[in-house]
Amino acid sequence: MTTDTGPGTDAPRWRIRPYRPGDWEAVSRIHDAARLDELRDSVGVEAFLTLAETYRDEGLFDGRVWVAEDPLAGGSGAVAGFVALAEDEITWLYVDPARYGRGAGTALLRHALAHGGPRVETTVLAGNERALSLYLREGFAVVETREGRLAGNEAFPATGHILERRGPLRSPE
Repeated sequence: MTTDTGPGTDAPRWRIRPYRPGDWEAVSRIHDAARLDELRDSVGVEAFLTLAETYRDEGLFDGRVWVAEDPLAGGSGAVAGFVALAEDEITWLYVDPARYGRGAGTALLRHALAHGGPRVETTVLAGNERALSLYLREGFAVVETREGRLAGNEAFPATGHILERRGPLRSPE
């Protein structure tokens, strides 16, 4: 599937496809780099654990996983990001920091929404303004804010915004 980032723009089109085992190295690299950004602005980088350390306990493969291929990688199919949807919850969405702001996150999110039910939810760490902005822009609303322990590294306190989106997927503007 190819996903538009929006008609009338010069933004690239992203090829979204199912995860394959050969994507592991790229997905791990993307997660680890982007997770540091996420934690830097929320819980703190001291809470960092690699994808290899957390993917089993946090259920990365409990649902469906897709990757976005970079359209500017000269046909090499370079993975630019990934998203996971378990039942009707977006459990993972990470984009290569070198590709922030180019539409890969939007394309991945819209793809997951197209495969979810009429109500899809996710959780965003308080302080992760980039992610929160993406979800709000795509029609999610904060329904609750909870304090607790960081999933995957429970030694750290964390605050998370629970967001949900109801209704059909909004068509691109």
